[in-house]
Amino acid sequence: MPGARLRLGLDLGGTKIAGIVLDPDGVTRAQARVPAPRGDYAATLATLAALVTRLEHEAGGVCCVGIGMPGAVSPATGLIKNANSIWLNGRPFVADLERLLERPIRVENDANCLAVSEAIDGAGAGAEIVWAVILGTGVGSGIALRGRALSGRGRIAGEWGHNPLPRPRDDERPGPACYCGRSGCIEAWLSGPGLAADHLRRTGQILTGEAIVDAMRQGDPDAGTTIAIYVERLGRALAHVVNILDPDVIVIGGGLSRVPELLNALPGATAPHVFSDAFDTPIRASRHGDASGVRGAAWL
Repeated sequence: MPGARLRLGLDLGGTKIAGIVLDPDGVTRAQARVPAPRGDYAATLATLAALVTRLEHEAGGVCCVGIGMPGAVSPATGLIKNANSIWLNGRPFVADLERLLERPIRVENDANCLAVSEAIDGAGAGAEIVWAVILGTGVGSGIALRGRALSGRGRIAGEWGHNPLPRPRDDERPGPACYCGRSGCIEAWLSGPGLAADHLRRTGQILTGEAIVDAMRQGDPDAGTTIAIYVERLGRALAHVVNILDPDVIVIGGGLSRVPELLNALPGATAPHVFSDAFDTPIRASRHGDASGVRGAAWL
């Protein structure tokens, strides 16, 4: 709202909704996290509106509101598209929520919110071009230019996860099926579930991504091989964007960002595929961790 000094951010995830209120200096005035309704559009709207009311009461003022969410608002229709929370797709989400809140809101892809947060006061602070990558239940990315989200004409800038894995080997074709209907997407290979599925195909062992990392640390050779293959694929996928965007810094978010062995190995895995005589782009874990997306939503 015009003149509002407090910024309220909401991060609409598949299993939870996080909310935060920041003052003009970026200091947290209120925060909360609630379960996200699954498969229920009306309940999602009601939960978001109730969380705004709660946070404004705790912060002691009316806020301008920004929301980070999976997918994007189509410029052609004003409806949600490309959300892996599929009950949002095809819905007038922004208009419906503005009616409930009785004010305009800003909505961005959640990966773009991560990029904005890290560009303003995080691992990419001061950088002109920040590319933020999410490696978790899904795979996505967002771009911040001079601290502002780059959405693109069709609001799909940064939709890295639904491109094919670059330079696929013969044993990587056609690749695992992705929820988007294609095969061989980066997300299908490099998400946490993708890592677990690859380990299952190779070893017959049913382990979560976290368990595979733990097994690697305990010296399990099969887990070590799975992680090494994962890092090599991720290096190829990162280099593909580096060759186009040439960012000043790459920030990694999501659950897999908390694996230092992975981050430490990434520069060496990326460099051979970068079209340059040197690759010195910093690859850093997100400074704000799980809070980065919701902080970025507030900064919108």
